[in-house]
Parts: sequence; structure tokens; C-alpha cells
Amino acid sequence: MEENVLLVDEQDQVIGLMPKMEAHEKGVLHRAFSVFIYNARGELLLQQRAAHKYHSPRLWTNTCCSHQREGETNVAAGQRRLQEEMGFSVPLEDVLSFIYKTPFDNGLTEHELDHILVGHYDGEPTINPEEVMAYRWQAPAQVKTDMERHPDQYTEWFKIIFNRFYREIS
Repeated sequence: MEENVLLVDEQDQVIGLMPKMEAHEKGVLHRAFSVFIYNARGELLLQQRAAHKYHSPRLWTNTCCSHQREGETNVAAGQRRLQEEMGFSVPLEDVLSFIYKTPFDNGLTEHELDHILVGHYDGEPTINPEEVMAYRWQAPAQVKTDMERHPDQYTEWFKIIFNRFYREIS
């Protein structure tokens, strides 16, 4: 069964539900979240999206991201998805949100009010191969350099968040 996303207005007020694929086909504004996990050395946990993902397959991105379910808080949604994708859960802080819109080559559009959730973890993830192809811990300065050299290897939302909000999320 396809999941619904929460349609929101620009003030993040829920105005309806829509199947996830339909929302991406129509480019309708909906609520989402992006999780950033750091270790004690200040390194960021990145994931490489699985090869069969419907958009941005094989690209590197933040620790995990997804959509909140009806009645689910931003933090609870982030913890759920962190467990599903990376095999662990930690306390998360909802640090900021912003709206972005990005079209993809496959005709889909991400138009999201994205909540940025930050947490800390010093173990090694147990990745779900249905969601994640690989992972790495990397210092933010190295991420920035690699992203500048190879922008086509990173998801659009991760580039936006990293470039616009790094000071607020680190």
C-alpha cells in the first residue's frame, strides 16, 4: 500500500493527504524531514541511496530522510526512519525547516517543507539494503570539498541543506 504524505501550506499547517507518488508527480508542497547524525569526532554519517530508488538512486546524501505520517511528530518520524534505514535510533532535535522545490529528470518534483533533525551516534549503522547501498563517516570540510568537485554524486536536497544551513546544523 502506498504511503500518503501530509500536504501543508507555507506555515506548515496540514491541509490534506495525498499518495506520495501523486504528490511528487504534481509537485505539491508536502512535509518531509532530513536527519543529520554526527559522531563525537564531528563527522557526518552519509548514506548512498539504493540503486532501485525511484529518484536519486546511487547518490550520496544525509543520514536519512523521508515523510512524516499522519499524527506523527517530526522527531518520531525521524527516529522511525533512522531505525528503518540505518538500524539505530537516537534522540533528535528539530533545528530548523525550509521550503525547497527541485524537479528531477524522471518527471517527478520534490516540493517539500523539510524539517532538519540533528542527532549524535558513535556506533556503526546496520544498513537496510532495500534503502541504502553504502555509508561513510566524513568530516564536513571533506564533504564540502567533495561536493564541490563532484556535485552530480549528491542529492539535490542535501546540497541545498549543506550549503545553506551547515552552520545551524553542525
